[in-house]
Amino acid sequence: MGLNEWAYSLSESLLSDPLPRRWVHSLGVAKRARALAPVLGEDAELLEAAAVLHDIGYSPDLALTGFHPLDGARFLRRQGADERVVRLVAHHSCAVLEAEERGLREELESEFELERPELVDALVFCDMTTTPDGVETTPTERLDEIVKRYGPDTIVGRFIQRAAPEIHAAARRVEGRLSQVKAADQPM
Repeated sequence: MGLNEWAYSLSESLLSDPLPRRWVHSLGVAKRARALAPVLGEDAELLEAAAVLHDIGYSPDLALTGFHPLDGARFLRRQGADERVVRLVAHHSCAVLEAEERGLREELESEFELERPELVDALVFCDMTTTPDGVETTPTERLDEIVKRYGPDTIVGRFIQRAAPEIHAAARRVEGRLSQVKAADQPM
């Protein structure tokens, strides 16, 4: 079984029944990841696997700390998943800032190294340009939706507001790489 086949199967088994909306979001994030293949080269499959798995820590079967990036990454490591996928799941979408809000920053950083910045940016972009219903959106609309859903004074609300500048910067970097690839593909 290939990496992506395994990742989709695992994510579906953990999310589709107990959290169908989270499963649809994960599918949408993975679709966004596939669209980035031209800028990712050999890492395209890796990013797609991380994208479909990024929220598995929400699964009731895995939620131990209540911090889904940490719960998901720990589970994947126990399953023997590719370490790069594990690191991407652990650090997706500025997770270190939410970990700080939860008093888990030291745990996250000591257990999981950061992956290459280009891949971290790509996963941020995919997650933060996909609605909870799996539909493409803008980072601004996604951030607004998260604050409204959780409330501005909750852990998630505070963290996402702090993360907003880095989320926008990551999206700009990815969009810039996409523009360069598209420009290079244009006939002279």
